[in-house]
Amino acid sequence: MTKKKRFTLKPKTYQEQKAFWGFIFVLPWLLGFIFFFLMPLINSFRYSLSKITANSSGMMIEFIGFDNYVTALTKNTSFNRTLVESIGDMLINVPLVVIFSLFLAVLLNQKFFGRSPARAVFFLPVILASGVILTLESTSLIQAVNDQNAGESGITGAFTSFELQRLMLQAGVSETIVLYLTGAVDRIYEIISMSGVQILIFLAGIQTISPHLYEASKVEGATGYESFWKITFPMVSPLILVNVIYTIIDSFSHNDLTTLIRDTGFTSFNFGLSSAMAWIYFICIAIILAISTWIISKRVFYHE
Repeated sequence: MTKKKRFTLKPKTYQEQKAFWGFIFVLPWLLGFIFFFLMPLINSFRYSLSKITANSSGMMIEFIGFDNYVTALTKNTSFNRTLVESIGDMLINVPLVVIFSLFLAVLLNQKFFGRSPARAVFFLPVILASGVILTLESTSLIQAVNDQNAGESGITGAFTSFELQRLMLQAGVSETIVLYLTGAVDRIYEIISMSGVQILIFLAGIQTISPHLYEASKVEGATGYESFWKITFPMVSPLILVNVIYTIIDSFSHNDLTTLIRDTGFTSFNFGLSSAMAWIYFICIAIILAISTWIISKRVFYHE
């Protein structure tokens, strides 16, 4: 009698397990993309190549090639200017938000009285920017108060940044650095309001660092400054990449250009031109994300 061979599953390696659970983690997003996002994406590209006319009999789609793209880039008076301004704001805001978030996360990780309320305060702008609160602000007396406060803070910020600019120029600091730092002072409220999620991500990453690393560095005589650059910063470098990507997408999701695209489609009812603008915007974001990921990923340290 011959013995039947028993088939046993080969144990998965650590890398295979990571790949498997990584796939399980992104599976809900992948299913959502296929069933809910893929067809609208294809239709949007088709609309960008078409002239769309709505009448009593329905929606008429006429293929016109890349005319909508040419119109958006050469004939529309607002699109190019708004696109450049949006990219410029992103280039200024993203480094400031990431640096500010990491700095605040390190401070909020320290033990002090009232640490939990302090963490909640910095996450509060994220809650206030949610849909219900945002609608309330735009349709009530709160908006008028905010506009008045913004005007007053704008005047105060202008005087403050002007004084700061004068002092740094007299100290011999480069004019480019001075203009960037004074711009950061003028954008302080915007930076704080955009930093809530990033602070939480950095804070969670810092709390996963083993205390033994800090204890060993302290025994070796390392200062807090050296511990930050030799331990904290390398260990949270993967989260720097995550936060840069998140901040870039977040800065592009709500600005004057998205308002222009929405108004072109749903106010002027030029859905073809609106779709072309959206695709140009999407391509610009994809290029910026690819460049940012390629540059930062070369410096990321992954601790196994």
